[in-house]
Amino acid sequence: MTHISIAIADDESLFRKGMKMILNSYDNLTVNIEAEDGEDIVQQLEATDSLPDVLLLDLKMPKMNGIEAAKIIRANFPTVKIIVLSTHFSRAFVTNMLEIGASSYLPKNSEPEEVAVTIEAVFDKGFHYNNEVMEIIRENMMSKNIPRASFNVELTSREKEILQLICEQYTTPEIAKKLFISPRTVDGHRNNLLAKLDCKNIAGLVVFAMQNEIVKITGPNF
Repeated sequence: MTHISIAIADDESLFRKGMKMILNSYDNLTVNIEAEDGEDIVQQLEATDSLPDVLLLDLKMPKMNGIEAAKIIRANFPTVKIIVLSTHFSRAFVTNMLEIGASSYLPKNSEPEEVAVTIEAVFDKGFHYNNEVMEIIRENMMSKNIPRASFNVELTSREKEILQLICEQYTTPEIAKKLFISPRTVDGHRNNLLAKLDCKNIAGLVVFAMQNEIVKITGPNF
């Protein structure tokens, strides 16, 4: 069983302590860092020798809010996968955080089991969007106010296959098994896709692919 290290940034001490207790009850999850605001989490990440795998990030916090903290973390600590856990669950907030590079977005009243499942999925696949977030992405795809990128990049048929499966939330081993190729080959194609489409992480790649209609949202995992 793979162990996942977690950081929590939230200005509500009771929420942090409660979430830490819940997550630490899972054999494969451990909360190693607690931060009371955006400035605090950035400073702790700068000081640690062992970065967390996943960060649970609130948005409304003093000193530095979660939006500004996420921008700094994505730029300086790209291996830390960000899951937004906030009472603000509007289309504008969700869209903004996905564009910044958040790997998932959950309302703060989510069930503990959903939070744990999301952490594991984000760790395994790089992103995880529930039905509410997927609906927001669909709405953005259909909105005339959402600018479409100029897509002049040529993708190979294999890259298109892998991009489709990534967007259907398959893991690297699952994609390798479906296409009869090695996980290392999948990783190579994924890295090529990130470079070709100028995306910083898998979450950004998925949002870009969907908003520009490079893939069809027909997979069973949606």
